[in-house]
Amino acid sequence: MAQTPSRGRVVGDYLVGRQIGSGSFSVVWHARHRVHGTEVAIKEIVTGRLNKKLQESLMSEIFILKKIYHPNIIRLHDIIEVPGKIHLVLEYCRGGDLSMYIQSCVRVPEATAKHFMQQLAAGLQVLRDNNLIHRDLKPQNLLLSTNDNNSVLKIADFGFARSLQPRGLAETLCGSPLYMAPEIMQLQKYDAKADLWSVGAILFQLVTGRTPFTGNNQIQVFFFFFSFF
Repeated sequence: MAQTPSRGRVVGDYLVGRQIGSGSFSVVWHARHRVHGTEVAIKEIVTGRLNKKLQESLMSEIFILKKIYHPNIIRLHDIIEVPGKIHLVLEYCRGGDLSMYIQSCVRVPEATAKHFMQQLAAGLQVLRDNNLIHRDLKPQNLLLSTNDNNSVLKIADFGFARSLQPRGLAETLCGSPLYMAPEIMQLQKYDAKADLWSVGAILFQLVTGRTPFTGNNQIQVFFFFFSFF
């Protein structure tokens, strides 16, 4: 159930409104700038709940968002720190995420799927140009500026992202099993092409309305996936 903010709560220059999302260590609020009324999303993170690894991931996410400015990457407007909390003031996406859009359409028209995939490709090209790998691409992490077929898609949630130099390899097991590349699932070293597997899984879901593989956890997905090979 969504939390109700205290009446007139203010964070920096922003008047906080309703809750629009939550995670294990954060809550996301809709907010407006007190002067010019610009809508934003404020990701409120309780730093005391983060272990060292999660703190490093947060700092990495902030570094990436401060470094990149592109229409297909979620924009970081500001960072507001108070004792025990960090607030990331992010671009507000009225259309929600791509997962919600797929559910509303069941099967996305081919022209619309092409539109979204072209924008995803443009955002990923910027990451590649900056030697970055996302490692958690999935419909829930792709936000939409509006809820129509002309929406602008924006890559979000860079908590698992990291720098990966050309010909470099990563080996950390991370991501979401339904969209995870087989080399990651098999605990092998992998490169930036692992993101492309996730793109393929997203495209499959766009045009069919379902994920290419099923399972309630990583082990179930693993056995389901490798039963085809």
